[in-house]
Amino acid sequence: MVASGSPIIWVLGGPGCGKGTQCDRIIAKYGFSHFSTGDLLRAEVASGSPKGKELQDMMTKGLLVSNQIVLELLEAAMNKVANTPGFLIDGYPREPAQGPEFEKIIAPVDIILYFECSDNTLVTRIMKRAAESAVKRADDNEETLKTRIATFRENTEKILAQYPSQLRRIDAERDVDTIFADVTKAIDDCLATKKTKAAVAQ
Repeated sequence: MVASGSPIIWVLGGPGCGKGTQCDRIIAKYGFSHFSTGDLLRAEVASGSPKGKELQDMMTKGLLVSNQIVLELLEAAMNKVANTPGFLIDGYPREPAQGPEFEKIIAPVDIILYFECSDNTLVTRIMKRAAESAVKRADDNEETLKTRIATFRENTEKILAQYPSQLRRIDAERDVDTIFADVTKAIDDCLATKKTKAAVAQ
C-alpha cells in the first residue's frame, strides 16, 4: 500500500488526446509526481536488475507482463516519493480488472481525468504527428489506429463505469488553455475535498 495521503489521479484518454501536454502542465503547476507504467517497465529493464532481466526475457518472447509485476513496480516507485503533493498515473488502468487491483494493492483513486476526443480527431492528430516525426511507428497507419482506438474505447468505458463518482470527463477537442482550466478546477476541487476530510479526521 501507499500510505501518503496525497491525491491519486488516473489520467486516461485515447492515443492523440493530448493528455501528455496536460500532464506536463499539471506537473509544472502542482509539482505532482508522474508515473507511466511503460516508462517504469523500460527503466527496470535498463537497470539490469534480476527483475529487469526477467522482464526483458518476457518481452523478447512476446509475452505480456502480468498486472501483478506492473503494480509492484508502480507501488515501489510511488513509495519512493511518498511526500509528493500528488500522484499522476498516466494511461493506467488499461483493462477493467486493473482498477480494483490497483486500489487493493496501492490505494484508492481520488479522481479520474478522462480526456474525450472523437475518433476522427484522434486519427487526424496521430497521422499529423506521424507525418512530422523522423521516427516512423509501424502502428501509425489509419486502419491500425482505428483498431487501437476501438479497443481503447471498449476497455475504457468499462473502467469508467466502475468509478462514476471519481470520473471527470473533459472535452479535449478544445484549445490547450481551455482544457487546462477544466483540469485545474477538477484538481483544485479534489485537493479541497481531501483537505476537508483530513481536518474532520483529526
